[in-house]
Amino acid sequence: MDVHKADIVISAVAPAQYPSTGLPEIALAGRSNVGKSSFINRMINRKGLARTSSKPGKTQTLNFYIIQDQFYFVDVPGYGYAKVSKTERAKWGQMLETYLTKRDTLKAVLSVVDLRHAPSKEDVQMYQFLKYYDLPVIVVATKADKIPRSKWNKHIKIVKDTLEFDKNDEFVMFSSETGEGKDEAWRLIEKYLAL
Repeated sequence: MDVHKADIVISAVAPAQYPSTGLPEIALAGRSNVGKSSFINRMINRKGLARTSSKPGKTQTLNFYIIQDQFYFVDVPGYGYAKVSKTERAKWGQMLETYLTKRDTLKAVLSVVDLRHAPSKEDVQMYQFLKYYDLPVIVVATKADKIPRSKWNKHIKIVKDTLEFDKNDEFVMFSSETGEGKDEAWRLIEKYLAL
């Protein structure tokens, strides 16, 4: 997809605030600081639409980005960040669960992990949660540029083994620096959007 038009529409905390256009949605779930905002910016060829931050835990709402007036990217709050109080974390968890389990227009979830490290306990829980609710999953392993190409297969294996990756799901290696995996990610997203 060639994107010429992208805007943030709303930062929502409750279903009443979600857009009511009926357009399909692709959610991005991942640990704080895993590179979800950088992924969005690279996919839409815009430097700063999705705000990136060196401080993890910045996304505390569901951020809806409308793309080409055809669908939404929905960036959900990052998980696994310790500096947030337990009550705050529970609130995010509730917000996330409500969105992921009750949203009819949600077509697929990008489960974003860091290719450099084995997925965290929270990454595994998120993946299992998505599987439990039968949501289509595309695992996006970011920061591929930080690993020598010769070691990619080893890292992919670690990620897949740790997640107990279902071979019916999709897997994309991605780098927001080099654009590695961008075309493949678009191909898979478009398949789920059925545009």
